Amino acid sequence: MKDVVIVGGGIAGLAAGWRLRHWDTLLLESEGRVGGRIRSERRGPYWLNWGGHVYAGGDSATSWLLNNTGVDSVPVPGSLAGLSMNGKLLLKGRVESYPFRIPMPMPARVGMVKAGAKVAVQVARYARIVRRRKGESEAQRQQRIYDFMNDRSFKDFIGDLPEDAEALFKPTVTRSAADIDQLSAGAGVGYFSLVWNIGAGLSQSIVGGPSTLTESIAVALGDRVRLNATVDEIVQKNGSVVVRYREDGVEKEVEARCVVLATPATVSHRIAVDLDADVREALSKIVYGPYVSAAFLSAETGRQVWDDAYGIATPKRSFNVALNMSNVVHGYERDRRPGSSIMTFSPGSLARELLEHDDDKIRRIYLDDLDQVLPGFADHVVEAEVQRWPTGAPYCFPGRGKLQQTLTRRSGRVLLAGDYLGTLYTETAIQSGLSAAHEARSLLATERQTAHRDLAHAAP
Repeated sequence: MKDVVIVGGGIAGLAAGWRLRHWDTLLLESEGRVGGRIRSERRGPYWLNWGGHVYAGGDSATSWLLNNTGVDSVPVPGSLAGLSMNGKLLLKGRVESYPFRIPMPMPARVGMVKAGAKVAVQVARYARIVRRRKGESEAQRQQRIYDFMNDRSFKDFIGDLPEDAEALFKPTVTRSAADIDQLSAGAGVGYFSLVWNIGAGLSQSIVGGPSTLTESIAVALGDRVRLNATVDEIVQKNGSVVVRYREDGVEKEVEARCVVLATPATVSHRIAVDLDADVREALSKIVYGPYVSAAFLSAETGRQVWDDAYGIATPKRSFNVALNMSNVVHGYERDRRPGSSIMTFSPGSLARELLEHDDDKIRRIYLDDLDQVLPGFADHVVEAEVQRWPTGAPYCFPGRGKLQQTLTRRSGRVLLAGDYLGTLYTETAIQSGLSAAHEARSLLATERQTAHRDLAHAAP
């Protein structure tokens, strides 16, 4: 019997695997690679990227994991919040000033100013809501964040706006793969807080690309990681858990003292057949939005206008942000190396439109728009690959806060982990994976102590 079976090889499952590496564990991943929605590939000094791209620093679970695994990260240099709209590219200045510097009709500018003032008031409230309070747990803090303005959508909050004004809001609000009429008002305000307070949240880049972290953990775990292993059912018994799965088409079964279930909520609901009924129901209510991303490698020489920019919001395009993955290289070198690595990201309704096309068509659409945002870039592209994420990312919808207490309740031997359990993206995934691993270790240690005590009492 195994100590722990970890189901899911995304960052939540890998974080749990790392913390449990000194126990008898097995990690089952249905795909042919680890990392889930973290995916990058090295290309010389650069890396192509299709998933998570910036990470939490400071006193965070992400920093703990990076430091513990020996994987380096650096602050993203240059501008993290540029804007390209209506033929104007802005890379410097405070983001609050952008609406006044972008060409747009006067009614749109007035609507933007009015809506922006409403958002600014709530961003100030959000800053107080999200602040850690002495003596409280992370679960209490997350519940408070979920409850903030969770009774209506962001669209209901800002009201009807002229086209350009609404377009300017979308890249910030839809980053979670939800459209503005799907996302809760509080979550939308939270995204503006993140953008308007650049550097206070997600601002670290993993050296060599994000997959450096996931692959490093997988290598350390060795043959305890099983790829192409699809779990069909998880059943709790008295004192153990049975996991039934298929590995390369062969049906198998493994028993463990507990399970860390680090799959998307939709999968967890389906395979964990005997979780408490209210937990399964809560899992079934988690909603994921789609996104499409693409990675482009270019071979231009000489400095480019985008070298000092990391993120450029792109309203009214096929993608809502262009991300300069090579910024981390160019920002720390004296002599500019040839080439760049750019990622495009299309969430929600943008993704749904693109998913109707084949990859070649998506590439052409992206390159046409990229050439408008970054003039001349398309002429130097030497590699381009599209990644489809039909079930991309969970988002905070109106009413989501009511599910949190049920989802985070610890009961039984199946411990949930994943980014759907909080509001902090990969930080939530890592944090919940480490927390589930801690709970598993506590359970295992208690049972070992009990077994040793019983043996001692039974000895003549």
